[in-house]
Amino acid sequence: MAVNIRELSKKHIPFTGGHRLCAGCGASIAVRQMLAAADDPVVAGVATGCLEVATTIYPYTSWETPLIHNAFENVAATISGAEAAYRALRAQGKVEKEIKFMAFGGDGGTYDIGLQSLSGAMERGHNMVYVCYDNGAYMNTGIQRSSATPMGADTSTSPAGKKIPGKPGHRKNLTAIVAAHNIPYVAQSTPAHWRDLVLKTKKALTVEGPAFINVLATCPRGWRIPDDATISTLRLATDTCFWPLFEVEDGEYSINYRPREKKPIEEWMKPQGRFRHLFREENKHLLEEIQEEVDRNWNHLRRLARDEVE
Repeated sequence: MAVNIRELSKKHIPFTGGHRLCAGCGASIAVRQMLAAADDPVVAGVATGCLEVATTIYPYTSWETPLIHNAFENVAATISGAEAAYRALRAQGKVEKEIKFMAFGGDGGTYDIGLQSLSGAMERGHNMVYVCYDNGAYMNTGIQRSSATPMGADTSTSPAGKKIPGKPGHRKNLTAIVAAHNIPYVAQSTPAHWRDLVLKTKKALTVEGPAFINVLATCPRGWRIPDDATISTLRLATDTCFWPLFEVEDGEYSINYRPREKKPIEEWMKPQGRFRHLFREENKHLLEEIQEEVDRNWNHLRRLARDEVE
């Protein structure tokens, strides 16, 4: 399976500009790339969050595809129900064309309050693709920490100060949790690696059964980075192995990107204002702990992928 950039650039993408997502938002870039990968009509569901709120302000919408907006916690259930209805209509001969089903949710609506809905849809085996745009906090409602928030991040509910140095504890490994459901396809990607993201979306849309893609998506406000630093920041996330690019196909792990020189996690964290306090002398031990966790996770992934571990 290949991605032809010329053909891709000529495709009509059913997600228009003019929406009210922030400049530099990684989610909007990811959605455009992923919808460009679809060759069949798509029915999309979007959980309440930045993506939904800023692209469907009544009476306007940025979506040129059937769209279902539902509550914060149940987009997986909504789209699994739509997919089940579609299969019933096809069995009755009332619908003939091929239609794909995609659900989009942020980390708050996926890692946290939507986890039961996601798990149920994956376990039932619906033919759908669930996409998490992971920006590491509940950005839409005031930058509160989520279980996807990296350790040490300064958020409105884990403020860096005298009591705590940002969020205590490491983030949840949701991709591993979903992979444990033994579904046909699971992957991680970023919109900074467009070819990787488009290819993985194509794979996800063609497998029989559920698929899940976890996409790291910048939030300039929450991460406190310049609007034009989206791509460079996401590339640093992969070059430091904070966010490895990999996929799990029928239980088999494959690493899709190996940095020529693995950079220290400080290089990803230093440009982000949410980690500024960690570079004070009294907090530098936390940087060492975070680096150890990144190294441990990277080596564990390499073992799963039967890769050589130093």
